[in-house]
Amino acid sequence: MKRIIKKVAVVGSGIMGSGIACHFANIGVEVLLLDIVPRELTEIETKKGLTLENKMVRNRIVNDHLANALKSKPSPIYHEKFASRITTGNTTDDLHKIADCDWIIEVVVERLDIKKQVFEQIEKHRKPGTLITSNTSGIPIHFMSEGRSEDFQQHFCGTHFFNPARYLKLFEIIPGPKTSTEVLDFLNNYGEKFLGKTSVVAKDTPAFIGNRIGIFGIQSLFHLVKEMDLTIEEVDKLTGPVIGRPKSATFRTVDVVGLDTLVHVANGLYEGVPEDEAHDLFKLPDFITKMLENKWLGSKTGQGFYKKEGKEILSLDLNTLEYRAAKKASFATLELTKTIDKPIDRFKVLVKGKDKAGEFYRKSFGAMFAYVSNRVPEITDDLYKIDDAMKAGFGWENGPFEIWDAVGVEKGIELLKSEGLSNAKWVDDMLSSGNKSFYTIKEGASYYYDVNSKSQNKIPGQDSFIILNNIRESKKVWSNSGAIVQDLGDGILNLEFRSKMNTIGGDVLQGINKAIELAEKDFQGLVIGNQAANFSVGANIGMIFMMAVEQEYDELNMAIKLFQDTMMRVRYSSIPVVVAPHGMTLGGGCEMSLHADKVVAAAETYIGLVEFGVGVIPGGGGSKEMALRASDLFHKNDVELNVLQEYFLTVAMAKVSTSAYEAFDTGILQHGKDIVVVNKDRQIAEAKKHALIMAEAGYTQPIKRKDVKVLGKQALGMFMVGTDQMEAGSYISDHDKQIANKLAYVMAGGDLSEPTFVTEQYLLDIEREAFLSLCTERKTLERIQFMLTKGKPLRN
Repeated sequence: MKRIIKKVAVVGSGIMGSGIACHFANIGVEVLLLDIVPRELTEIETKKGLTLENKMVRNRIVNDHLANALKSKPSPIYHEKFASRITTGNTTDDLHKIADCDWIIEVVVERLDIKKQVFEQIEKHRKPGTLITSNTSGIPIHFMSEGRSEDFQQHFCGTHFFNPARYLKLFEIIPGPKTSTEVLDFLNNYGEKFLGKTSVVAKDTPAFIGNRIGIFGIQSLFHLVKEMDLTIEEVDKLTGPVIGRPKSATFRTVDVVGLDTLVHVANGLYEGVPEDEAHDLFKLPDFITKMLENKWLGSKTGQGFYKKEGKEILSLDLNTLEYRAAKKASFATLELTKTIDKPIDRFKVLVKGKDKAGEFYRKSFGAMFAYVSNRVPEITDDLYKIDDAMKAGFGWENGPFEIWDAVGVEKGIELLKSEGLSNAKWVDDMLSSGNKSFYTIKEGASYYYDVNSKSQNKIPGQDSFIILNNIRESKKVWSNSGAIVQDLGDGILNLEFRSKMNTIGGDVLQGINKAIELAEKDFQGLVIGNQAANFSVGANIGMIFMMAVEQEYDELNMAIKLFQDTMMRVRYSSIPVVVAPHGMTLGGGCEMSLHADKVVAAAETYIGLVEFGVGVIPGGGGSKEMALRASDLFHKNDVELNVLQEYFLTVAMAKVSTSAYEAFDTGILQHGKDIVVVNKDRQIAEAKKHALIMAEAGYTQPIKRKDVKVLGKQALGMFMVGTDQMEAGSYISDHDKQIANKLAYVMAGGDLSEPTFVTEQYLLDIEREAFLSLCTERKTLERIQFMLTKGKPLRN
């Protein structure tokens, strides 16, 4: 049957419920958010003479929860106006409204008796055929639907979002005893296509997949840290970005999540999996018990494994349970991986380490390899789902079986056996059958070893997206050290950056020009996109710094002109160029997006012109483009200065959107031209589709603009008065004022005596001149150097 989700009811408005409500609002769905009626009045309500019958009082809990969620950082909502899609109410007065909803999600407290009471009430109002799911993180699904009608049970299952719902991609779907196949298939597809998630169908086992493996990993480290006498700083150093994990690593992550939350799941597993071979690892170590007694739960109580006193971060000594100054952790083994860019390529080196780090990795990976192998087929029949869950739910760059493959399956078995552990028999069967790895790639598709068929099977669902890792070499058309061009098929090329942080330097610029040249000659269109953590953090400022310090201004002028000319080639090629930004898309990465025929942005795109932070203005066509876009919005009887001022402030304040949707407000993305995709995995495929549509519709090479209206002295005077006032009020420094005035000069079109129509090249020339002049300033060089060494802007 065809099922369309127009309206969703979320019952329970706590942190998780409000987060889920916000994410449905993010994708355009109408949401009814409900919670209980307060049992008593607050002091303020009493003073106001309100009663428990007052509607505002009755909805206080749900409204407070939603307001707190919307104020939280990072925001659960893509754009503040999307919150209007959420209507609040209470379960006493408004539960009947769920009859109009297509999907009801229960997110109440984690107690089976309360959940069953809620379902009993829901069934009185729910219309037959409506989806009904629970967001439980561990209560068995088969218990929840006991006593409910046949229709309820057929349309009921678990849908476990991870917190925060907007940012963590894991969406576990756990069938009940009678859940229909149609419901599971629908939710699996809806999670991927509309919610932008990695959907994983799990078995109804304790903590499902993500938390079962994730909590094992954390508990294993809790015990290992004592066994090896490691500090928490050492563990966080070893379990962070070096192995493709979040910067918060282990102990900082626990502080953010809350120790009590972790313990709740760990205790549930200790009770729920008595036959688990690692059962004793789920028992809490003494130092965790003591921390719970002290209410050292992490960020929510002001102290956990770390504690902030003034500006100083203190660390907990696990032996004395006293806080002390943080100690820097360093290991010789980690030094060996500094030249290895990708975490997946580091694991072979890490497990061979001769120091404490090497021992740590051998022990921790050995334990993990044994554990995940023994969970198949207990928690899932398909090993790739374990990897998907850990990557999407815990932010790991590589899942356990991918890491095992990187180390080598036989080497991994050696590691676990050296720790007195044993792997599941199916791993030995896999090796004896001639399959030497858990994953293989064939014809651009990923395959996994299927335990049941004892063969490599294609991972389902890949047809809707393009995985660049799988085609990087087999479909390579051209490459250099900074970029690679791949054939996506159907006459569309893709240009992928592969410089550090995808910075844009000479090799990348060469790659852009070469990709356009190839596409113009033999193909129909070009996508510029990658699947790294970030699209691009901007131009290679290290190169700019060196040229400026050496006063090689002619070379610097040529480098900036090459950047500008390349951006203009993106704009004025004879084939459509689609740019696919995601994550951090800053400076030059943003300028490239500004010059595309179309932008297909991931919803999680943080895009902006941030050059002010390093003491310059956008010099790759960004300043020109903002002036041009303002000009295009000038209409008869408009106060044109006000329009231009908005674009000026976007650059001068280095505004960065917190989602792609916010980038429409700043004018960096354009309504009617650019689009947003929620699932980043589908982004390259979507960009390819739009390049092909433009090509087949008869793409015509644009004509260079000669009609950009600039306002001259009128605008320049207004901007300079504004910067004078900002400096006088100590809002900006003298150097900030200097940069802002240079930007004002460019966006006003210079000191022309009256509004004039100019060419894009005219604006590019004065933009480049302004950029170069700022590079001669000592304070600009100080800003660039500070950014290169400290990774953050300097205000001087």
